[in-house]
Amino acid sequence: MNTHHKKTSSGGFTLIELLIVITIIAILASLVLAVAGSVQNKGARSRTEAEIAAMGAALESYKADNGDYPSNSLANNSVALVTTLMPSSGKVYFEFKTKSLDANNNFLDPFGSSYNYRYPGLPNQSGTNNYDLWSTAGGSTVTNTWIKNW
Repeated sequence: MNTHHKKTSSGGFTLIELLIVITIIAILASLVLAVAGSVQNKGARSRTEAEIAAMGAALESYKADNGDYPSNSLANNSVALVTTLMPSSGKVYFEFKTKSLDANNNFLDPFGSSYNYRYPGLPNQSGTNNYDLWSTAGGSTVTNTWIKNW
C-alpha cells in the first residue's frame, strides 16, 4: 500500500503578498493626500479672493463717506487698515473676525500671512488714484501667484 501524504498550507499570506498590498495602500493614500492638499489650496485662494473683494467694497464705502481711501500712512499695514475699517467707535465698514486677526491685530489671509494695502497704488498696478490690496498667498515671492485687486 502506497501511503501518500499531502502537504497542506496554513492558509496565511506570504510576505510578498503583504508587501504588495501595503505598497498599493501607500500609493492610494498618497494620491488622496495630494488631492486633499490641492482642494485645500483652492479653497484658501477662493476665500482670499472673496475677502479682497469684500475689503474693496468696504474701501469704496469708506471713500464715499470720507472723500478718499485711507491714506498712504497705512502703506503695507493691515493693522491700520483694520482700525480704519473697523473703528472702536463710529461707522464700521468691514467686520474683521477675531479668529482672522493675529496677536498684533494684523488681518491674516487663509494662508496665515498678513494682507497688504497701499494707497496711492503704484501706476503699473491699480493706478495712483486707486489702492493696491493683495495677499502673497502664503508668503510667495513670485508675484504671479499673489492674489490681488489689480
